Amino acid sequence: MTSSFMMWLIFGCMIVTVIPRVVPFLFVKNIQLPEVVLKWLSFIPICIFTALIAEHLFVQTTKGISVHWMYLAVLMPTVLVALWTKSLSITVLIGVMLMGAARWFF
Repeated sequence: MTSSFMMWLIFGCMIVTVIPRVVPFLFVKNIQLPEVVLKWLSFIPICIFTALIAEHLFVQTTKGISVHWMYLAVLMPTVLVALWTKSLSITVLIGVMLMGAARWFF
């Protein structure tokens, strides 16, 4: 049974998550942004993708930095799907499914 405190906590977490993800879109929905800002914003998904990959792909060991081979095995087909489809949704879906399968079997 879930307590009312836990429900309020989940609701609060939802609000804190939704505000930074939705409110900016509401503000810029009716505004024409300058071309330089749009160009700068176009690089953000690449930066986030690279940061997420580098965090898990490269592992620091006592001997130095090594590559986590399971993540590399999932990364390669995911990047190919991204290049082929040019769809963020499909790429994320395929990447999550491949990672789930890799973790399930290995």
